[in-house]
Amino acid sequence: MNETTIEDRDRLASSDARDVALACVEAGIGAGHPRTVVRDAVAFEGDTLRVADGTYDLREYDDVVALGGGNAAAHVAAALEDVLGDRIDGGVVVTDDPVETERVTVRRGDHPVPSERGVEGTREVLEAADAAGEDTLVLAAITGGGSALMAAPAGDVSLANLQSTTDALLASGADIGEINAVRKHLSALKGGRLARRAAPGTVVSVILSDVVGNDLSVIASGPLAPDASTFDDALAVLERYGIDAPDTVVDRLERGAAGEVAETPGPDDPAFETVSNHVVADGMTVLEAARETARNRGYDPLILSSRVRGEAREAATTHVAVAEEVRATGTPLEPPAVLLSGGETTVTVRGDGTGGPNQEFATSAALELVEGDENGSEAGIAVAAVDTDGIDGATDVAGALVDGRSVDDSDAAREALAENDVYPYLESRGALVRTGPTGTNLNDLRVLVVR
Repeated sequence: MNETTIEDRDRLASSDARDVALACVEAGIGAGHPRTVVRDAVAFEGDTLRVADGTYDLREYDDVVALGGGNAAAHVAAALEDVLGDRIDGGVVVTDDPVETERVTVRRGDHPVPSERGVEGTREVLEAADAAGEDTLVLAAITGGGSALMAAPAGDVSLANLQSTTDALLASGADIGEINAVRKHLSALKGGRLARRAAPGTVVSVILSDVVGNDLSVIASGPLAPDASTFDDALAVLERYGIDAPDTVVDRLERGAAGEVAETPGPDDPAFETVSNHVVADGMTVLEAARETARNRGYDPLILSSRVRGEAREAATTHVAVAEEVRATGTPLEPPAVLLSGGETTVTVRGDGTGGPNQEFATSAALELVEGDENGSEAGIAVAAVDTDGIDGATDVAGALVDGRSVDDSDAAREALAENDVYPYLESRGALVRTGPTGTNLNDLRVLVVR
């Protein structure tokens, strides 16, 4: 298993409950690293390549290339090179977490807002897809973060248009499915369009999912999956959240809704006849590893859900209530216990501060702990909330670790939440968790340790 390094871990692990929370975070992220999951899901013996439950005779292909993008795409490409060696002929991936590869070109992009270098790298991905023929096997590395990293503005939409629209959507509180419905209809790659570009090649995708429910059309905005969303749906999202999108964006969506721009390909499109998609890791991968670690440390673990969504601060209140019930009544399990959850919460931005969903979750949880029990951490509840890619929101931290002593001024904590400015508050309290880029992206992980 790949190890995750948490900066200043010894200081953060100032109690057994906090140490266990960090151990669960480390185990969960490590279990989801591409080198771990690809080694389990992909094998090459003789001339036969196995990817999950699919097998492919490489004697049928003249070329084997790796294409794709996402936070973990370079790590997936490197892991595929480990398995296939010189049988991979080349390819290109776009990522914000590059690693050294021998045959696959790694191009830098940016996340969560697309950039010019991401556009340039994605152009190379599309050119490689266009070059695929019937005798080409395309191994597609598709991971969380691919929506921003594989930026391919369509039609008259400029990168600046795409950036401003993305910024507004991320701040609106819209969920990832809604955000990606818009992204897909502004892209030359998303919403199944990469599958069209790669046809008639055989496409086998290796997917690390950061999406609740593993909807293939939402992960990285579904470049290789049929798309059921429409231009009308995209317009409805803008209206629902009051997004003041640039005129070129609105014009493209309206022309698409009027039938003047081709819709994204649906399930009956022939491009998907030679595409097979394989999810090799998801949020449950992380949760199961964290559960095993908790059990090994002598705690009774319970996975609450891998599908938690909604406003981060509200989800925190519910999580803490369950932890308090465990402590008070032994329901739904007796302490010492560890409660785990995954999924992806959101933040509706109303202030002008710095933070992210996991930082808001942790701040809200800390407030509940200090206000719900005057003994605070003496009652023995610690809460860790992290994004498994090591980047919570647009910050340089994965999330935070708190307990009942993390808030010394409730008014200041509430003000930080009101202004969406929890990063500096948590930093002042020594609560931020820094991992750096982790090499994976499998949604959020929340750990509540009840001593």
